[in-house]
Amino acid sequence: MDAYSLVSCDFHDELESLATLRQECRIVYKNADDEVIEVQNRIVDVFAANQADFIKLKDGTEIRLDRIVSVNDKLVSFSCA
Repeated sequence: MDAYSLVSCDFHDELESLATLRQECRIVYKNADDEVIEVQNRIVDVFAANQADFIKLKDGTEIRLDRIVSVNDKLVSFSCA
């Protein structure tokens, strides 16, 4: 797997807020083959594993945060550090 790029704290906080509020959202991300996938689902968890951060969706899908393109049309932003 490629090196993990840290997403911004603001974007991370937004994902945690969506999970806490149990809001369904539109998530666009790239899978391992770099194919763009779009789903309508609910984030149930934001967690760290294997030196990367992930979201877990209601259907069990896990997405590494730096593979996300956008959530509810808000583009992912990356840390400057």
